[in-house]
Amino acid sequence: MIQGKPHIEFRDVCAFYGAKQVLRNVTFTVPRHTVIGVIGPANSGKTTMLKTINRTLDFIGGARFTGQVLIDGESVADFRDPNELRRRIGMVFPLPVGLPLTIYENVAYAPRRRGVTAKGELDEIVERCLRQSVLWDEVKDRLQMLGTRLSGGQQQRLTLARALSLSPEILCLDEFSIAIDPVTTMRIEDVLKELRKSMTIVLVTNLVQQARRLADNTLFLWRGDLIELSPTEVAFSDKPNDKRTYDYVNGIFG
Repeated sequence: MIQGKPHIEFRDVCAFYGAKQVLRNVTFTVPRHTVIGVIGPANSGKTTMLKTINRTLDFIGGARFTGQVLIDGESVADFRDPNELRRRIGMVFPLPVGLPLTIYENVAYAPRRRGVTAKGELDEIVERCLRQSVLWDEVKDRLQMLGTRLSGGQQQRLTLARALSLSPEILCLDEFSIAIDPVTTMRIEDVLKELRKSMTIVLVTNLVQQARRLADNTLFLWRGDLIELSPTEVAFSDKPNDKRTYDYVNGIFG
């Protein structure tokens, strides 16, 4: 049993793309200021699950979900302005999506939209977020360069910096390290361990050892079904709650 007051809660969530069902009656909770690792083979519904949290599933024609997703007890479906919800939930997808702006403005964009205008405050936000994404030392002397001119791995870290720029209460990471070299990935993992003191992190990863390193609790999805949710030391033990979890994390299938 996962302990702690729920920050995120799923109640019997089913998700569909047209007639195709991709999540089946998923129910779980995530306590505040923890990291939940979400693992499972391709097409298990991991990314779809993330998209229900901040309602980016709304952007996909024919996509819908039933059941309830709650943030601090409030259903995400009840937010009249989904952008208000998305300001509370940072999202980083597998491939970088850079704005056609300078490096500085990529990070300052969301705070400006929120009403931050003082240059000193914006400078502080930009530096803090670029440091947290392990990018500051590489770009501090060229902040006025277009972000799209960075390498793929650097653009992915810029996307992470942008997600952090509003100090979200929840950070959703979907294969964030796919375009980043292993050394930098480990440095970002160290940052994430610190960030969980101030936010809840949902980490979708195909790198099961990354979940083992970072996650307090691990959730295993398979073919849209929640197979296991347990403390990470249990999920990666010789006797998790479901044998399929053991088989997956040990590479027997998947």
